[in-house]
Amino acid sequence: QTQLVESGGGLVQAGGSLRLSCAASGIAFNRYFLAWFRQAPGKEREFVAVITSNGMATTHGNSVKGRFTISKDNAKNTLYLQMNSLKAEDTAVYYCAAGRSISTKSTDYNYWGQGTQVTVSS
Repeated sequence: QTQLVESGGGLVQAGGSLRLSCAASGIAFNRYFLAWFRQAPGKEREFVAVITSNGMATTHGNSVKGRFTISKDNAKNTLYLQMNSLKAEDTAVYYCAAGRSISTKSTDYNYWGQGTQVTVSS
């Protein structure tokens, strides 16, 4: 059974940092493209970042470029999202996802975690 479990969310002040983790099981971790998405109340799910299966290339959404960094540790079957210089508009539920192709569209991902809440106070 494939499982993606996010952790590391919480409440942080604007300008602060958080690191999200996504632990994967039941999946060939090093064969999937892995991504982070987020969804704020009343808004559509938004692409945040994606990393290739071999970890050699990444793409970040324009709204987080230069502040967030996606990475992975294949030995630990864990995906990360380092978030720096957080803003109030980063407040959302953050989801990790796994898919067979590199994409910024949520519909291209097969497996999803349950999400972790990030709240940034201004």
